Amino acid sequence: MKVLLVNGSPRKNGNTFTALSEIARTLSDNGIESEIVWIGNKPIRGCIACGKCKSGIPYPDGHKGCVFNDDICNDISSKFEGADGFVFGSPVYYGQPNGALLCLMQRSFFSNGAAVQNKPAAVVTICRRGGATAAFQCLQMPLQMMNMPIATSQYWNIAYGREQAEASKDTEGMQTMRTLGNNLAWMLKGLRGESAPVCPEREDWQPMHFIR
Repeated sequence: MKVLLVNGSPRKNGNTFTALSEIARTLSDNGIESEIVWIGNKPIRGCIACGKCKSGIPYPDGHKGCVFNDDICNDISSKFEGADGFVFGSPVYYGQPNGALLCLMQRSFFSNGAAVQNKPAAVVTICRRGGATAAFQCLQMPLQMMNMPIATSQYWNIAYGREQAEASKDTEGMQTMRTLGNNLAWMLKGLRGESAPVCPEREDWQPMHFIR
C-alpha cells in the first residue's frame, strides 16, 4: 500500500514538510510506503470550467487530465492512480490554505476524480498562531464530496511553527501527526481486509500550550 502526501507549501522543507514527514515516518513504521510530493513555488492555474477534461476528446499533444499542461497539476494528478490514500498539507495564509494548493486540488479532483474515489484521506494545516481550523475545514470539504473516507486524529490535524522546521518543537502537534498516521494505516489495512486490532494503539497524551 502507498500513501501520497502533497506538500502544498511554497517552501519545500518548511513546517508543512515537517508535519508530513512525521506522518510518513509513522506510516513506514506500519509497513506502508509513502511519497511526499511538493507543489513547488511556480504559478498553478485555477480551473476555468471549460469542461474539456470531461469531453472525451483527446488533447492534440496526447496528455491526460486538465487541459492546462503547463504547470505541475497533471504531474501530481497522474500519481493518484498508484496511491491507496492521501494527505494534503498546507500553510495558513489569512485563515485560508495556500491558494496554489486549492487550485491543484480543484483541477485534479475534477479532471481525475475517479482516481481518488473511496480512498482514505486527510488534511494537515500549519500556522504561526491562528486560522488553522478554518483552513483545515476548507481543505477537508473536497474530500467529502469525492467520497473519500476521512482519517481522523486525537485533535484537528494542526501544528504550530513559523521558522523552518520549528513545528517539530510542537510536541502535541507532532503527536497529532503520528496519531493520524497510525489511524490512516489502520484504515488502509482494514479496507484491504488485513487483520487489525479493534483500534490502533495510542500514545499517552502530550499536551502543549502557547503559554509555557
